Amino acid sequence: MRRAAPGKAMIGWILLALAAGGASGQAVAPKDALARLEKTLAALTSFQADFDQTSFLASRAKPLHEKGRLTVQKPDLMRWEYEGAEPKIYVYRGGMFLQYIPEDNQLIRQRLPEEQSPSDVRGLLTGKARLAEGFDAEESPFPGGAPGAVQLKLTPRDESETQYLLLEIDSKDWMVRRLVRFDWAGNKTEYALSRIKANPRLPKDAFEIKVPPDCEIIDDPGPRKK
Repeated sequence: MRRAAPGKAMIGWILLALAAGGASGQAVAPKDALARLEKTLAALTSFQADFDQTSFLASRAKPLHEKGRLTVQKPDLMRWEYEGAEPKIYVYRGGMFLQYIPEDNQLIRQRLPEEQSPSDVRGLLTGKARLAEGFDAEESPFPGGAPGAVQLKLTPRDESETQYLLLEIDSKDWMVRRLVRFDWAGNKTEYALSRIKANPRLPKDAFEIKVPPDCEIIDDPGPRKK
């Protein structure tokens, strides 16, 4: 891979910094970065991205690493298709959570309470979360940040299973590149998004799960509301 001459690289970096509104992500106030992210998400009707997911669970000694393809369509459709040795598909659709694991030959359907969505990953990526209204935002650098990225800590203002979120936002297009969720049970889940495609043409069955005829279907009513 050819490297640019130092002078050209420096000029390119300065131009990028000026376009982003400062010499680094830290030059953008948290509330302004959040507003730009919200504007970007509002302009999308759908998007697709590759994801790398690392889960640090209190019940496991070692982190769990998974990857796959994410598809999102407004207002509330989302599909996580996991690849590798243990493939699985998660779909959020119309207030329902569908989970299909081919190895178990089971499709589990569960209705989710609407109030869970604003402060979780689903609410943020579908644009349902009112970021400026629902979260307190502050600068919070964390390891591995890309040059020029904006890193924020978002703390839900209302009671939530999410303790807080860490976001890394690309200052070129103001889209999320990394998202880290911490919950009150001591679990941490990190998502890294790449190869993001805005407003792709999606097939009609993009949020359907095709299962074999002998697949066991389990309907879980989910947690009861008090």
